Amino acid sequence: MNEKIIVVSDIDFKDVVLNSAKPVLVDFYADWCAPCRMQAPILEELSVELGDKITVAKVNVDKSEKLAISYGINSIPALYIFKAGQVVEKVVGLTSKQELSSMLIKHL
Repeated sequence: MNEKIIVVSDIDFKDVVLNSAKPVLVDFYADWCAPCRMQAPILEELSVELGDKITVAKVNVDKSEKLAISYGINSIPALYIFKAGQVVEKVVGLTSKQELSSMLIKHL
């Protein structure tokens, strides 16, 4: 994982995601999840290409169960876009770079 992707937990989610001045793409994932591992390189590319315009964060659902429950995460990867502390878009399952990029660009 590159240094542009932030790993967040129950403790710092509010500061990093909800209080962010720019849109945040949050990847709810687990280490054991094969589609999550396939999603990771796509997120890394987006974090480099859109790095100054967005924040990319990852939440391990096994380590941050309260967050996963509070956002109704039933399947992973679950990719949520937050803007001004609110979920503005979400998609579940392995998602293409093009689809994620299109979703993000609408919120810049």
